[in-house]
Amino acid sequence: MNSHSHEQPMSVKIPADVDQPDKILYGLTARQLAILGGTAAVVLWLLLTFQALVPFPVLVAVLIPVAAGGVVLAVARRDGMSLDRYLVTALAHLRAPKARVTTEGAVQAPPSWCRMRGRLPAPLRLPVRAVRQDGAMELTGGGVAAMVRAGTVAFGLRTPGEQAGLVAGFGRWLNSLDTPVQILVQARPVDLTGLADHITEHATGLPDPALEQAAGEHAAFLSEIGAAHGLLVRHVLIVFTTTPAASASAPWGKGRQRIGRDASAEVVVRRAAEAVQSLAALGVAAEVLDSRSCVAALAESLSPGEPRPVDNAAPDDLITMGQEA
Repeated sequence: MNSHSHEQPMSVKIPADVDQPDKILYGLTARQLAILGGTAAVVLWLLLTFQALVPFPVLVAVLIPVAAGGVVLAVARRDGMSLDRYLVTALAHLRAPKARVTTEGAVQAPPSWCRMRGRLPAPLRLPVRAVRQDGAMELTGGGVAAMVRAGTVAFGLRTPGEQAGLVAGFGRWLNSLDTPVQILVQARPVDLTGLADHITEHATGLPDPALEQAAGEHAAFLSEIGAAHGLLVRHVLIVFTTTPAASASAPWGKGRQRIGRDASAEVVVRRAAEAVQSLAALGVAAEVLDSRSCVAALAESLSPGEPRPVDNAAPDDLITMGQEA
């Protein structure tokens, strides 16, 4: 018998993206057919208009790039996005202001006597409007999101059977999702100097000289490997998002909107807690971020490796005011 016959399958079936546009004709979507039809109409109009005025080889040399451009625009994709949408998004990015400042209203123009180069900065509008005590984030668009911090597993050190079990378990968790989920994997540099100093400092208090020597050697190893290599640590964040309930968008008062947001927050936090239990079955340590951890994760994502730009008080902190003598 072949030795590979006992190996477990290392793949799992995931349903196709139901948000993909429908194929209308010859495997093409309505958007692609519209682009191809518009390109064909432009080519036909140019041919009928200029065939009596321009030599045919010259006209063909002009029409071929036009037709090829339309085909490429309709069929080509970049980063999972159709090329026409990619170009529209790139144009919007180029036209958007690059400098932004934190302000409540519009940015005021400088006085007339002040000569300014370039454009005024635009107001910074973050997608998160507020962070609740339970860690649920109220989004500016009306939805609610919650974050889960997850660890990693040593996949390469597992046996083929264990690897297949992990893949199958992760696939079952993905298949159980009924709402959009974003998985963000961040790789950041890590400094082992503090850990090495901590080990060296406490090594003298160990009861056995052999343990003290082993601790010193381990601290030296950490310092050596940190100086010789650029070490990275991975942070995994899982973001669960839910759309606001029907009452959240009701036009008859802020009370119904608050009730809808509270209901959406309870739902998204419960889904995050269920994900923690599902990942625990795979040996992945995970936790739902509370308000303090959520704010720290957002600040770290906006400015990796830098201190928090504003020293905001936590919801349970006591705020006092001191006066200088």
